[in-house]
Amino acid sequence: MNHIASNDDSHERLDRLADISQRLLERARALGASQAEVSCSEERGLNVSVRMGEVETVESTRDRGIAVTVYFGKRKGSASTADLHEASLAATVEQACAIARHTEDDPAAGLADAELMARPGADGRFPDLDTWHPWRLDADEAVDLALACEAAGRQADARVSNSDGASFGSGESLSVYANSHGFVGRERETQHSLGLALIAGQGEGMQRDGWYSIGLARGDLEAPAAIGRRAAERTVARLAPRSVPTGEYPVLFASEVARSLVGHLLGAVSGGALYRKASFLLDSAGTRLFPEWLSIDELPLLHHGLRSTAFDGDGVATRDNPLVVDGVLQRYVLGSYSARKLGLQTTANAGGVHNLQVSANADGLEEMVRGMGRGLLVTELMGQGVNGVTGDYSRGAAGFWVEDGAIAYPVDELTIAGNLRAMFARIEAVGREFDPRSHIRTGPVLLGRMTVAGGG
Repeated sequence: MNHIASNDDSHERLDRLADISQRLLERARALGASQAEVSCSEERGLNVSVRMGEVETVESTRDRGIAVTVYFGKRKGSASTADLHEASLAATVEQACAIARHTEDDPAAGLADAELMARPGADGRFPDLDTWHPWRLDADEAVDLALACEAAGRQADARVSNSDGASFGSGESLSVYANSHGFVGRERETQHSLGLALIAGQGEGMQRDGWYSIGLARGDLEAPAAIGRRAAERTVARLAPRSVPTGEYPVLFASEVARSLVGHLLGAVSGGALYRKASFLLDSAGTRLFPEWLSIDELPLLHHGLRSTAFDGDGVATRDNPLVVDGVLQRYVLGSYSARKLGLQTTANAGGVHNLQVSANADGLEEMVRGMGRGLLVTELMGQGVNGVTGDYSRGAAGFWVEDGAIAYPVDELTIAGNLRAMFARIEAVGREFDPRSHIRTGPVLLGRMTVAGGG
């Protein structure tokens, strides 16, 4: 199979997008805009799915988009198109300008401050963060990978009775962001994935689970057979689940679900939630939310990170920036607009966070299970029972009951509940083995006590 396309034309395509962006900015200026910004993107992808040894779907995609935002003082207008013909591009700018002329002033509107823009190096480029690894395989090769993954899973254990299918995806994304400060930022990114879902057991005793692998490069993916075996192991481990008596117990979140806790933190400290006063963490910067040993660092310049970038969605230069230090929330997560709404400075997070690393004080999952003694290991969460305004937390859960430091049996149809502020404070341990499939890099998280409601 091809590792990297020999005719990689990504730089030429980026130059073409950058040229389009400059023409659009000039057009906006000529129409009287005081400021303007343009986002251009091109995406290519191949996605296949198979089930029970048969091909279900093969999809090849090519998408592009141009978005123009103009400012007339504090009035803003936006328009977009996928048509690169000159007449369509000109009409898009004119439409954005027409919208801006009919909107009301917004004191927070406008580009990020010019002095905050990221600056390229002496060679005119931003640092190469190793996010570009094209894998130009054809549809037959992609199908073969998915089939091999599914076959390995179905053959791994006689208790596997059916398959929900395997899927493979490979995509490339090119993007240019430019604005009237003179900033032009080019980015290239690839992402590849392979996953499988299986069904084990019979009748009402059937259970479903699976596994997947994701990465920027072909070499980041687990082997198809390994993914298949892992999916089978996880599925049969869930057979014959029980419930547990309602009570308060230690709860250990496996790393693949532990990152959702960090996600709830991010939702509460994001600028949009704060200026709308829809967060349980209003006015919490500088306060202790976590135990003293816990820190969370944002690492946007991480080499080969899943969400690495030299600049955010506003063109603001990114830098390594702590979010939590010694348990204390250091800052919020802000782009330039939300920062102005709050009277604060942008944290270079327009478009989201970039590679969070949660500090660890424990070893792997097995050691944490032994140390917990008795309680609930959560491997799946269901439902959206989180109130961002109050922090109240209630979600369906499944996983395993732990007795005497060992997994005793699978459990499901449980509800775990608490309040996020109290949950953050009750974190007793974070493991070192983080799940590499997310830009939120956290190991398993042990909470000393949560309410667990079961059917028993």
